[in-house]
Amino acid sequence: MKHLLTIAFLWLLAAPAFSQSPFPKNELSVNAFRNPSIGLEYHRQQVSVHAGYYTTAFKSGEYTNFVKTGLTYWVFPVDKKKIPSSFYAGASYLRGLTRDYKDKNAAGIEAGFRWMIWQGLNVRIGAIALMAKGQDTKFNPTPGLGYSFAF
Repeated sequence: MKHLLTIAFLWLLAAPAFSQSPFPKNELSVNAFRNPSIGLEYHRQQVSVHAGYYTTAFKSGEYTNFVKTGLTYWVFPVDKKKIPSSFYAGASYLRGLTRDYKDKNAAGIEAGFRWMIWQGLNVRIGAIALMAKGQDTKFNPTPGLGYSFAF
């Protein structure tokens, strides 16, 4: 599974190299729920950087919290909106705040889809593979809710 995610990530990075970007030059997203984190994200055409608070449940009812920052690459827009709905792949650094990950460094690789519902309102659905020394690799869904401003 880890190799499949790596191959998909590399493919998503290479695919748009031959096409013209329909993404806005600059975009700022306020993310209110989980994906990529509860925080801010700045987009420069097809690349974005994010930082914020990330919480996930590896077991039902047991939440593990992190500080999360990373890069995302946006590909394959599916509509012609000012900010198009599109697929994404990204990599993140996480610092554990609670439970088995407290004060531990972790890395995340994720992929998914962001649907622009209305104006800047958007939802995301994706999955993350979270890896940390001394821990098994964890795979989790990553839903998200946010609002984006193009400028």
